[in-house]
Amino acid sequence: MDLRSSIATQQYAATRPVTAAKPAPGGQNGISEAVGNFADLLRSGEDTAKAALTGGADPHALVQALAQTELAVETAVTVRNKVVEAYQEILRMPV
Repeated sequence: MDLRSSIATQQYAATRPVTAAKPAPGGQNGISEAVGNFADLLRSGEDTAKAALTGGADPHALVQALAQTELAVETAVTVRNKVVEAYQEILRMPV
């Protein structure tokens, strides 16, 4: 394994806790549960990619994880766009 990729993997793992989502106080609603599922899916895709880089996963698993991650990101972007459109429509309403 290349030393540079090993150092990059270690640095990435060291910064991972800083970017992790903080748990919501009290019970979870549907949105926070969906965000948690999205984060778990991204995390599992990252873990599979790391394993493939170090030789611990087969290429088929990597392609499958990347496809799932791509679909999840596209879904999140579509939902975000719909929310922005709805917000802009509310702003255009006369008072």
